[in-house]
Amino acid sequence: MRRLVFGLGSAQIIATGAVIAIIAMSWGNPLATSIILGACLALSSTAIVTEILVSRGQLGSTSGRATFSILLMQDLAVVPILFAVSILGALAVDNLLIGLGIALGEALLTILVIYLVGRLAIRPLLRLVADTHSREAFVAAILLIAVGTAALSGVAGLSMALGAFLAGLLIAETEFRHQVKVDIEPFKGLMLGLFFMSVGMGIDWRWVIENPFWIFASAVGLVLLKVAVICPIAILWKLPRARAIEVAILLGQAGEFGFLIIGLSTSVGLLDAEVGQFMLIVVGITMLATPGLAWLSRVVGLKLEHRDDYHDAAERITLPSHLEGHVLIAGFGRVGRHVAEVLDEHDIAYVAIEKDAASVRRSDTGPMVHVGDAARVDFLKEVGLDRAGAIVVTLGDPEASEALVEQIRQIAPGLPIFARARTAADAEALLAKGAHTAVPETFEGSLRLAMRVLSEYGRDEPTLERWMAGQRAD
Repeated sequence: MRRLVFGLGSAQIIATGAVIAIIAMSWGNPLATSIILGACLALSSTAIVTEILVSRGQLGSTSGRATFSILLMQDLAVVPILFAVSILGALAVDNLLIGLGIALGEALLTILVIYLVGRLAIRPLLRLVADTHSREAFVAAILLIAVGTAALSGVAGLSMALGAFLAGLLIAETEFRHQVKVDIEPFKGLMLGLFFMSVGMGIDWRWVIENPFWIFASAVGLVLLKVAVICPIAILWKLPRARAIEVAILLGQAGEFGFLIIGLSTSVGLLDAEVGQFMLIVVGITMLATPGLAWLSRVVGLKLEHRDDYHDAAERITLPSHLEGHVLIAGFGRVGRHVAEVLDEHDIAYVAIEKDAASVRRSDTGPMVHVGDAARVDFLKEVGLDRAGAIVVTLGDPEASEALVEQIRQIAPGLPIFARARTAADAEALLAKGAHTAVPETFEGSLRLAMRVLSEYGRDEPTLERWMAGQRAD
């Protein structure tokens, strides 16, 4: 997935961040502030979106892999963004080039010390604690490493989140990483809840009452902007149009790291307190809208997929010039497939139409099955309705079948129409609309079952045939 992670993911962060930064500058924000706003608002919510993909079973799909790749790159980008906040904060305070150099040097030295000491000390410490066979002591040691490293980075002028991230990298390189993952699992939900509670407590919701228009307009504008930027980039990375739009809408919200970056930027003086408060509310609102965005992305994706399949199919349809007198099969589901198999056995040419593109892709019946809405007469004309010798209507919707039969009868009065019906009443309605033959599947099934029972009770074959003929005539 490296092409999607480093290619698509990086392009999304850079493009979205640049556009947001330009807009922020146009509203009078300083360059440093605009860069940080662009970087943090370019990120989306990994926690919420990934959970939605997992619950839907879409993580392995085309759109799921692309979405996860972008989210993964966004998570990786958090570290340099946090680093940049610390550096830009020092520059904003000192306003001197030397201040930037000193801050950069201190940051690099701190990271180097944490890494080297961690590589030397963490593994022996964990082994020592593990030998006690005390789970409580082991969990305490893990928390001590995480919090201690975060505190050390905070003392050095870096963000505590960056220190915690380094601690996680160091622990992940030890043989205890799987045990740590299991033991720390109960804390994940607790800490995540505490994180969002602290963010919520830090937001002054009176701003929503005082500035409802600008807050909701900003939230909607952010979503629309991210969709407008992400969609063409995804298409550029060879994603189908329907999947590209689905990914763009799903990633339209801001992410939980936005809370972290905005809070840190406010504390180091990069963001004005009022601007930070405003942006925290916008981030929160877009995250609350994520379930709605997920539903919208799925609906729009499915509609566009069907439309694209329909148009692509119409463009691909090239019937052989000699094909004439063939059978049209409107609907290639369970019944349509059985009819096609019988026609194949008797060397009778047919062209089948099926609305479900996935079903057509799974079929191995060759080029004579096309994606399209079989209930539309204009599409049937594209596949040679005027040259067909008969049509078999196998649609599952009785009303759609009746409407189709009626339209076909109007434009092709002499064309034999064989229709599938669910019940005897449906069959009568289809015959009234102009069908040549209508077979009620429930009636035929019960009739054949009854015939087997009568055969078991000694009725001879000719008697059964006459009885079945009478039943069908009735």
